[in-house]
Amino acid sequence: MLGEVAAAERILVVEDAAELRPVHPHVVSLQGRPPNAEGVGEITLRDLVRQALRMRPDRIVVGECRGPEVVDLLTALNTGHDGGAGTLHANAAHDAPARLEALAALGGLGRDAMHAQLLPAVRCLVHLVRRGGLRVVDAVCVLEQNSATGRAEVIPAWRHDSGPAAGWSLLRHLLADRLGPDACPVVRP
Repeated sequence: MLGEVAAAERILVVEDAAELRPVHPHVVSLQGRPPNAEGVGEITLRDLVRQALRMRPDRIVVGECRGPEVVDLLTALNTGHDGGAGTLHANAAHDAPARLEALAALGGLGRDAMHAQLLPAVRCLVHLVRRGGLRVVDAVCVLEQNSATGRAEVIPAWRHDSGPAAGWSLLRHLLADRLGPDACPVVRP
């Protein structure tokens, strides 16, 4: 997907281990580093996300949030760096908010504050699973605010096994707002 970003846009990729290699003419990859034998020289993902903001990014991508760097990613996504992304491990798509809560807590961000940062920053969630040794898209979901709790709720828009789901029209609306009315084809179950 990153390869589809307009060539004039600058993509900053931040990772612990270099795994993402988008085919794009304007990518800057930053990689974390563990401390040396003397315990110094560590460069954390948190450090790199903060530094990435100073490098004029159009899009920031954090590969595999596993700790408090999720707070910095949410902060970055709420500073006008539209179209950014991050990856994390969760058991299922609907478990992603709980996983984000746990990671944000490591960064000192409370549950309600995390949801207040998440909802304006992240609108779409893509859940991958392994099938036959390959990673495949299992579900595409949208995040909406639950009116009773004020927290993010995961609404499936498309599922591998059944096609369009309850959030399909919302996903189409989001894509049309961003890419134009013809961006999302009509798909029938």
